[in-house]
Amino acid sequence: MALINIASALKRVLSQVKKLGPNQGLEILSYKRNRGVTLVKLGGNTVQIRERGYRDEEFVTEFSDLSKILKTIIKIEFPRSRKVRIYQILEPEDRDRPRKKL
Repeated sequence: MALINIASALKRVLSQVKKLGPNQGLEILSYKRNRGVTLVKLGGNTVQIRERGYRDEEFVTEFSDLSKILKTIIKIEFPRSRKVRIYQILEPEDRDRPRKKL
């Protein structure tokens, strides 16, 4: 997918996560694709968040808390970025698929 302005990324990600089915998700990556956040909808209102970059963490949260948590994570993982890449994950096998690094 194309590069997206980081100011509008949070709103776009939240709207796309609402539309996802179980075990589908989104991956937000930096321009170089060396840091990222993976969001996977587990079912109902639960979302699994996996950070990789400055921090390597994985946790599960409710959709109602996702906006606040994601805003904090974006500031930590992409402190100087102006643009990010967003990829959609349709199959569980695509979660850990390596992306080309620049």
